[in-house]
Amino acid sequence: MKTSALAALILTLWPAQGFAETVTPKVPNIVWLTTEDNSACWYRLYNPDHGAPMPNIERLAKSGLVFNNAYSCAPVCSAARSTIISGCYGPRTGAHYHRRQQRVKLPDGLKPFPAYLREAGYYTTNNHKTDYNYALDMKAAWDNSSSKASYRNRAPGQPFFHVQNYGTTHEGKLFADLPADQLTVQPADVKVFPYHPDTPTFRKKYAQYLTLHTTIDEQMGHMIAALEKDGLLDDTFIFHYGDHGGVLPGSKGYAHNDGLQVAMVVHVPKNWRHLAPAEPGTRVDGIVEFVDLGPTVLSLAGLEVPAEMDGTPFLGKSVSREDLDRRDTAFGYADRFDEKYDMVRFLRKSNYTYWRSYQPFNYDGLHSFYRYKQPAFCEWRDLAQAGTLNQAKQQFYQARPPEMLFDLAKDPHEVHNLADDPAYQEVLLDLRQTLQQQVRSLPDLSFFPESVFLRESDKNGATFGQTHKALIARLITIADLQLLPFPQAKQQLREALGADEALERYWALITCSSFGKSAAAFAETIKTLAASDPDRLVRVRAAEFLGLTGLADPMPAIFAALNGCDDPVAVNLILNSVVLLRDAAGVTVDPDAVANSVWAKLPGLVCHRVDYLTGGTGDVRKKEEGKRKKKQ
Repeated sequence: MKTSALAALILTLWPAQGFAETVTPKVPNIVWLTTEDNSACWYRLYNPDHGAPMPNIERLAKSGLVFNNAYSCAPVCSAARSTIISGCYGPRTGAHYHRRQQRVKLPDGLKPFPAYLREAGYYTTNNHKTDYNYALDMKAAWDNSSSKASYRNRAPGQPFFHVQNYGTTHEGKLFADLPADQLTVQPADVKVFPYHPDTPTFRKKYAQYLTLHTTIDEQMGHMIAALEKDGLLDDTFIFHYGDHGGVLPGSKGYAHNDGLQVAMVVHVPKNWRHLAPAEPGTRVDGIVEFVDLGPTVLSLAGLEVPAEMDGTPFLGKSVSREDLDRRDTAFGYADRFDEKYDMVRFLRKSNYTYWRSYQPFNYDGLHSFYRYKQPAFCEWRDLAQAGTLNQAKQQFYQARPPEMLFDLAKDPHEVHNLADDPAYQEVLLDLRQTLQQQVRSLPDLSFFPESVFLRESDKNGATFGQTHKALIARLITIADLQLLPFPQAKQQLREALGADEALERYWALITCSSFGKSAAAFAETIKTLAASDPDRLVRVRAAEFLGLTGLADPMPAIFAALNGCDDPVAVNLILNSVVLLRDAAGVTVDPDAVANSVWAKLPGLVCHRVDYLTGGTGDVRKKEEGKRKKKQ
């Protein structure tokens, strides 16, 4: 049904103000109960032996569907929520960095999905987190987006879409401790993930996090009770999901299964069971993604899904159980998290997961000020530096292989890499090819450095990507040389290092760094690039290779690239290399040279890296707040 026709139908059904609702609605209401930073494995519903009891969500499961394999497309708030509001994969539009340094545009002709509901007569409310990386017309999307937003403020009989956000399980809740008498789980009773150190600190934080799940379930129970009191349960779909995985170290912020797989439970109202592809109480194995959420809501409302969206509905008249069961892939991405850069792509297919690290020398535990506000993060780094951990636990602080493969059925926390196991080569090649097709088809904008993309794209990522699709394909080909033995990649790398296109040289240098000293044959060429390449970021990547391999001091070339740079996005990217070189390769960085530089005063994220490189933690805002309090 067209939007305008449905809107006219809905308007005819609205009773006048002050009258009770007496007409059976022609479209369902939809409510989202969205929590922050929690993977599916923390729920008893998904992990019966060690998950948190959440009776209110378990009650919804009995009256609806449990999606066993639901995935956020990104492992951090703004990138995940930008995917949801747009129905688009972030690397296609440029909305995948956390958080935006500049807001980007939706694809031409696309609106945030609640806008289509509003146009069709729905009352749309959000209470109240947004965190979108897009430049959006919020008034077009929401009748009210605030801490006071409520579905109860709609006109009598008007259908509604309401989002209620809960922050009790957010990462920040683990910075301090809960009093022992408030814990509903004891530290001695938790099961520690195989990649975490089994220490009192980690056990205490596990117990705290499980307790917070019980608390947040009680909070969601109040909303469910309100809907029931208002007589709305029989006509209201209620979705519960976490906005991405988390929140102990190695989950939130990382394109790992623990960072991406979330709970997805949908209460199916009695009057609208024909819109669900299975009976209440069913557990669905088909894979669904956040890119599908907006299209699913539009489908339930009887609206067309815009062609500009990447997702497909998993509920509605057009969806069958057979359709759901055939859905066997999920795509995820992790790039910049605050000031820390990385570029990892994730693929789930059947029971296997595949990690593609395009800059594998950027090890997982590289410093980021917000992450290291967690006591467990700090302890993990201390233990890694002391050399007291086994390989599974130490890997977080080491360079990664360019690709890794895991069997979730045997290894749910992705510890045992099967990429080099001959028995899994067919699976590896299948997932590798599927991922390669995905990044090419988008095309993936992270093959442009963020500063270059923002400068050249007019913030219109979808159009920019299509215009530069052939170039991005060439860059992907260069990056994928990382997957070959060096002798097979050598000639193509030599050609790319001498290419006319700066980004081809840029990616050739990143690929050389992934090979490490195996690429030392190019040392003289790379020294020349570090000293005199016309492109600033190419010079930095050349110096990075020289520093990681110990073939030359990288800092003169890097400081030369920083001096005169007035782009804070580019400076922050360069400083990521500086932190990596200091912390991973032992390169000496003069803190006075950092502190006294002109670029150290640039706005944005630069201050966090400058503070860390000059002896602080990078938590600049907290430090400045303390100074203000002292003055008062």
